[in-house]
Amino acid sequence: MTGIIGAMKIETDGLIAAMTDRRCETVGGIEMNVGRLDGRDTVIASCGVGKVFAAMCAESMIMRYSPSLIINTGVAGTLTPDISVTDVVIADRVCQHDMNTTAVGDPRGLISGIGFVHFPTDRAARECAASEAARLGIRAHVGCVASGDIFVSDAEMKGKIAAKFGAVACEMEGGAIAQVCYVNSTPCIIIRSISDSADGTAHMSYPEFLATAANKSAALVRAIVAKV
Repeated sequence: MTGIIGAMKIETDGLIAAMTDRRCETVGGIEMNVGRLDGRDTVIASCGVGKVFAAMCAESMIMRYSPSLIINTGVAGTLTPDISVTDVVIADRVCQHDMNTTAVGDPRGLISGIGFVHFPTDRAARECAASEAARLGIRAHVGCVASGDIFVSDAEMKGKIAAKFGAVACEMEGGAIAQVCYVNSTPCIIIRSISDSADGTAHMSYPEFLATAANKSAALVRAIVAKV
């Protein structure tokens, strides 16, 4: 069983529509779509925006279906001019840029009780994603993705996140999903297509490129599901 999580329906609707033998179950208040995607047993959910919803969904999915891999699909903002709108980022590690216990001497982003800042993603799934992106002609980059409960549209803030965490993209769910997967020893991968720029105009580029970016991420996810 492969689990797929997207924050918004626009990030998962195409994947759900492609499923066969689909049934819906509500687990932990979240609708889970269970069936076959490209011949593989799959469960897909739209978790809602933000780290709490993402964590709830990942935990419920793991407890109910025990997936061998969770894929987080969706969109993100770029933190570097080297990565353009509709490019794809394959996360090799994920952090939570808004986690801050520096007042007690911790480094910014340290996850209390676990003791590190970055959660690694699954290497085999990353390599599969990179290979499939190349086959599909998708311009893909591998790097750190930073998550936080804020839609980052300010160029100065984006610069600080990039400098502090070595991140190349930012979004609002991946770090929470990776933390839940780590605690439950479940492999995960974060796939994000870029929907908005790093030049302070995210409020304009995001609505324009949201659907295109979401569809590109979903296309890569389908290619990965068929291989893993």
